[in-house]
Amino acid sequence: MSQFILYRNEDSSSNSTYPYFIDIQNSLLSDLNSRLVIPLSPHTALQNTDVKKLCPVIRLDEGNFVLLTHQMTSVPKSILKTEVTSLEDFRYEILAAIDMLISGI
Repeated sequence: MSQFILYRNEDSSSNSTYPYFIDIQNSLLSDLNSRLVIPLSPHTALQNTDVKKLCPVIRLDEGNFVLLTHQMTSVPKSILKTEVTSLEDFRYEILAAIDMLISGI
C-alpha cells in the first residue's frame, strides 16, 4: 500500500457521504493491519465551508471532492480494496491540511 493512494469506499452505509478514502500513512509502516486515512466528500455537500486550508478541494474525473482532514481516522487495511488513483500531485495541500489540523498553521 502506498501513501496518497485514493481508494473507493465500498461500504454501502457510508459511501454516499464518503465515496473515497485517501491513505496518508507512510509506506514504511505497511506491515501494520490498519491505515490512517482521510475521507473525501462531494464538494456540493460542503459548499459553505470557509476552512479551505483544512479542507482543500480535490478535483477528480468524477467531480470535486473535499478532503475532510478533521475526520481523519484509522481503518482496517482490508477495507481498502479498490485503488482509484494516486493523489501524489496534491501532496503539499494534504500535508498543509494535516499541519493546519495539528498545529493551526
